[in-house]
Parts: sequence; C-alpha cells; structure tokens
Amino acid sequence: MSRWHRTRRAGGDANASAAQVPPVAIAPPPPEPRPRDETVAPAALAELEVPAESVATSAIPDPASYVEAPAVADVVPAVAPPVAIEIVVPRAPGRFETDADLGMRGKLYDAPHKRRGFVMYVPAGWSKDLRAPLIVLCHGCKQTPEEFAKGSRIADLADRFGCLVLMPRQTKWANPWRCWNWFDPTVAAGAGEAEMIAAQIRFIRQRYRADKERVVAAGISAGAALAAVLGLHYPRHVRAVISTAGLACGAAASAISASDVMRRGPNADFEAVAVAARAKSGGSRLVPLLAIHGDDDTVVAPANSAALVRQYLRFNGHPSVDDASLPTPETLPAADSVALHRTADGRDVTTREWQMDGHLIARLIGVAGLGHAWSGGDDALAFNDARAPDATQLVGEFMADVFSPSAEQ
Repeated sequence: MSRWHRTRRAGGDANASAAQVPPVAIAPPPPEPRPRDETVAPAALAELEVPAESVATSAIPDPASYVEAPAVADVVPAVAPPVAIEIVVPRAPGRFETDADLGMRGKLYDAPHKRRGFVMYVPAGWSKDLRAPLIVLCHGCKQTPEEFAKGSRIADLADRFGCLVLMPRQTKWANPWRCWNWFDPTVAAGAGEAEMIAAQIRFIRQRYRADKERVVAAGISAGAALAAVLGLHYPRHVRAVISTAGLACGAAASAISASDVMRRGPNADFEAVAVAARAKSGGSRLVPLLAIHGDDDTVVAPANSAALVRQYLRFNGHPSVDDASLPTPETLPAADSVALHRTADGRDVTTREWQMDGHLIARLIGVAGLGHAWSGGDDALAFNDARAPDATQLVGEFMADVFSPSAEQ
C-alpha cells in the first residue's frame, strides 16, 4: 500500500474517538525532480503504484536511431501555388424600350423628335461609360418596328457588336400602309419625316451617349429610301447608309409617279440631288453606302439600287461617275473590284465595290433568286427570306469595314 493510503487510514482511526471532525485528505508530496538523463528504477515505479506494463519500452528511443535535425535555414516551407480567381460579372441583358417608356408621346404639335414613335433596343452589357455605335433601322411598308427587328434578328447583331438600335415607327394617319413617304418632295429635300428622324437621332445620341461618328441609317424598301435621304441631307448625323431593296433620294418626281419608279427606276434627276447635297455639306464628310438587292425583286426594280449607288458615288466625289460614256443615268461605272461566289444553298452573289483614297465608298450586293425581302431573315414574317446570304451579317461586316481605325485615317 502506498504512503498516501497509509496516512489517510491512520488519520481516520484517530478521529473516530474525538469530536466529529471531517477527515482531511492530505495530498502526497510531489516527487523529487530527477535529472533528465536519470534512469527510472523499477522500485520507484512500484512506489508510485504505476503498473510497469503501462510504460512501453518503445517509448524510450534508441540513441542510435537519432537523426540530426537540419539547420533552420535549410528548412524550406512548402508554399502552395497561387490560385487564379476569376471574377465573372454578369452582363445586363438586352432590352427593348419605347418612346412611351421614356415618357414621350407622339403628337403632331410636339417637337420634331416626338412626332413619330420609336422602339429602342439597348444591347446586352450596355453602359454609358462606353460610346456605342447606333443603327437607325427604318421598317418598310406594312411593317412595324417590332416585326422588322424580329425578322432581321437585329438584336443578335446589336448584342454581338454592342450597338444601340433606334427603330422609328411610321403612323397609319401619315400613311395608311405605314410606308415612309420617301416620294414626298418635302421629305426628299430633307424636311418632314426626314427631319423628325434626324431629331430622334440627336435625342437618342444624347440620352444614351451614342458615338456620333458611328451612326448608320439602314432600312428596307421605303425605309431604305428614307435612310438614303438621311445620308444625303444629314451627313453630320449619319455616317453610313445601308439599303435593302431601296431607292435613290428624289427618284420620284411626285407621289403619283412613285409606283412607276418602284417598278421601272427613277424618273427624276437623282444625281442633281446629290450635287446639291454635297454643295450644302461642303463635301468634307464621306458617307459610304451598302446596297443589297435581289435580282428577282418585282416590287422595287434592281435598277433603283444601281441609281442609288451612282447617287452616292456622286455625293462622295468619286471620279468614276464623270465618265461621259455611260449610256444611261442608271448605268453603273466600272467597279474597282468585283467578286462572285455561290452560297451553300446555291445562290449566286455578286459584290461590286468602289473605293477612293483607300476608303470604301459604295458596295453593291446583288443576290440571284432573292425577291423583295430581307435575305437570311425569319421567313415566318412577311418580307423575309431565310436563305443565304444573311443580310444582317452583311450589315455587321460593312460597319466593321467603314468604322475600323484604318478606314477612319
């Protein structure tokens, strides 16, 4: 029995005959410290009542197994390689807005930019911190801005290139078929509806901080004819024009002759219109043209796009139109380049280009087998042809060509 147990038993016997005093446990004295290298004897283990088998002999290492620890300077801590953290900021989705959403109501007596409604497409990821290009997309007869946007899939192009899209809306009281009145002499002179759309461009350019140097007027049929008017009379607002199945500015001498002009070609001096517009603007700004026309168009004859190309060559001062040997006003001068190719679905496409001082002035694309329609569009809607080429893609390629840094030099 240990000393600690024997002491406790003796004290208990003495207190049994005395006053009842609670026993006091006396803690055993602490063991005497031993040198670190002292060997613990078995007797000491027994005295402490520690079973000998609880002390494993393997706990005392063999001095021969000691390994010299490396110096502190030689220890190189393991450092994990840096982990790349990718922060993904989701882009805001694209959205459509109307003049009503912006608190505007079209009225005859309002400011010019309010006299016609419009639909606005703001591309995905748009921010006022970046100056975005602006496409002014003018619908054709018997169309709405929403139908033209859906058929052409212009929102996809806008999202890809970060373009704002302004789509003016014609009213039925201005034209029962919702045609833009391109044949009105007032409009052909740059007033009326042309002035209204120019005012909308200024408004949108300011509100959305659009890049004024990258504004394109585009359209189909009557909308293309209106775009041609904007390019000639508002070169400070519109820096390029895109026409599908369009007509030259001032091609019709009156509203009565408009139908005949559409079927046969211009009956007015459209080059004189270009000369006057160039003189008014000073001829200091180039306005390149892309004209797309189907060879099988029976609504607007391809001769109208040929006249439009000549008009813009004249407006931009291209020397080829001074060739006196050209037999008719609709005859095209020799192009600087001609390319022929066949689409995957078997359509022949002819592309002619006119350049000046390294700048693209006009590009005319003729599509065999295409009627009065937007090529490559959604044919579930009227005035769209699903077959190649994709006119919307051609629009993007044209904008990339005329707005590239090299083209602006």
